[in-house]
Amino acid sequence: MVWLAREMLQQGHEPVFLVKKGSECDFAQVLTLDEKKSFYEQTPDDIDLVHFFYQPPREQLYLAKPYLITYFDNSTEPCTFDANTVFLSANHAARHGGEIYVYPGIDFSDYGPVMLDLPRNYFHFLGDASWGGKNVRGAVDLAASAGSRVHVIGGSRVNFRKGLRITLRPSARFHGVLNPDGRNMLLNGSKGLLFPIISHEPFGLAVPESLYFGCPIFGTPYGALPELLCRKPNNESRKWTGQVEACFSEFGCLSTRRSELVEAMRHAKAFQPDRCHEYARDCFSAARMARDYLALYQKVLNGEPLHAQSPALTEKPDGKFLPMEA
Repeated sequence: MVWLAREMLQQGHEPVFLVKKGSECDFAQVLTLDEKKSFYEQTPDDIDLVHFFYQPPREQLYLAKPYLITYFDNSTEPCTFDANTVFLSANHAARHGGEIYVYPGIDFSDYGPVMLDLPRNYFHFLGDASWGGKNVRGAVDLAASAGSRVHVIGGSRVNFRKGLRITLRPSARFHGVLNPDGRNMLLNGSKGLLFPIISHEPFGLAVPESLYFGCPIFGTPYGALPELLCRKPNNESRKWTGQVEACFSEFGCLSTRRSELVEAMRHAKAFQPDRCHEYARDCFSAARMARDYLALYQKVLNGEPLHAQSPALTEKPDGKFLPMEA
């Protein structure tokens, strides 16, 4: 949200935040949300458009203002979405009955120096390791099978959430949540991101973050990953929702077979860090995200709904983790 607002300011617009008490911003006006008042009462008259970054109650949508909604989650129950809902990827949209999406973008000025010429001697995992769908154990096993170390950023070796999990592989080092400098140091020395997710990730910010530091991606072809790595995000591919069992590109390897991922990892040096870096800058910047949203803002301001019909998830997902083969 902050990266989008900062880029909007750079492009000549005036973002205003309406957020809970305690929030601050050094480049835009911040209004404190009073949860005892209606949203309508707190919207300044000079606001042209309201962008919700959460799923608001329906009564908040009956505003005298154009609006759109960014939806970040995977719904676990059948539901109908507002016609002005924006999803995070083509896959995310299609699974919820929609087709309008904007890939999240990164303000790369918030990241430290990228050192593409450093020796790369290990892999990394980046994400909330406590969530089973992220499959940190799978990442650790992949690294061990490839005869390499893995640095886990965002998790601990012992996890008590949703049952006890202890990861015993000595080749894995768990760092917990690192500050930006610590994270960047590890990414600059990594051969690639291990991302063997076993759920449909709507986007996965770890992917462009890792690519930016020159790291190819080794993971499963679930959720948004195939479209992020195997087909360049642009207007021509906007409606692409296909699923694949395996994907090999200059930016990484996706497969449901552990053996194929391990083989690709053993040849990690064949991937070019500079190409991964350039790809991240070209396709996943905050500037690109802002341009995509501005096109949708214009449509809404013209009185057009983003979807001709309200997107709907008609069946409850089974909630099971997705498979990986040997």
